[in-house]
Amino acid sequence: MKMAAADEETTLLVVVLDVNPVWWGQRKVMEENDLTFSQCIDSLLILINSHLMLHHDNKVAVIASHTNKSHFLYPSRNNLSAVESEQNSTDIPRDGKYEHFSRVDDTIFKEMKQLMTERHGELHTDTLLAGSLAMALCYIHRLEKEHTAGEKLQPRVLVVKAADDSAAQYMDFMNIIFTAQKQSITIDACILDKDSGLLQQACDITGGIYLKIPQRPGLLQYLLWVFLPSPGMRSKLVLPPAIHVDYRAACFCHRTLIDIGYVCSVCLSIFCNFSPICTTCHTAFKLKGPPLMRAKKKKKSTPIEGTK
Repeated sequence: MKMAAADEETTLLVVVLDVNPVWWGQRKVMEENDLTFSQCIDSLLILINSHLMLHHDNKVAVIASHTNKSHFLYPSRNNLSAVESEQNSTDIPRDGKYEHFSRVDDTIFKEMKQLMTERHGELHTDTLLAGSLAMALCYIHRLEKEHTAGEKLQPRVLVVKAADDSAAQYMDFMNIIFTAQKQSITIDACILDKDSGLLQQACDITGGIYLKIPQRPGLLQYLLWVFLPSPGMRSKLVLPPAIHVDYRAACFCHRTLIDIGYVCSVCLSIFCNFSPICTTCHTAFKLKGPPLMRAKKKKKSTPIEGTK
């Protein structure tokens, strides 16, 4: 009975890929032998196809996180779900290649080409990662509602991050993390460059794996070794040890990470500088000054008998 129940569980893998053109362009100019964007896409496609090959009911979704927008690479925006994409597709599969793999690969390449050729206005060094994670949680919630009764859906999110963190997204990020924890959604992080304090907290709170790739050209090996197994199988594998999590919070006034700050006792907003009025809930605090020190009265000395 347990084996039958385990076979009925469907695993949904949502991949959030950082496609920041500023970061990828700098890597191409600075280091010739570094990981290229096309190699990263190929590695992710192998991971996705391997995930689909583990079980015939496994599902996958891919979201591209740009500097100012989030875009679904698979399923495409023209289709409501991956199932409808498979049913409505009329593409002729390539010889010697599984039809579903071919359909997923072609859709991702087509949507990625469309995303990169669009005009995005001013580009930034940070990525809209919080918006992409919010889209992933909404997509997972919709599939859970569409799931038939009695079937279980095990969702998890894999974030492949390249650009630096943005402290301005701290509040949105924390809301997403606690929502994922409440919905039992595991968030994994694969870091290509600098460490991310926000994703460290996300992985630690949701029970996911945080891994900074030591060598970017070996991305495929780390994806298949660490992130392909489901969370239930990881306890039986030898995986990288847990890291020290940076739990510093970002202040609400300047959106910078701080070690020591001031907390509003009403709305729990954090500030790096003291203010008598909270800028979030507009609560005014009465400041108590130092206690008044009254001068002590000198006691009059009483004459002793026998003295003048």
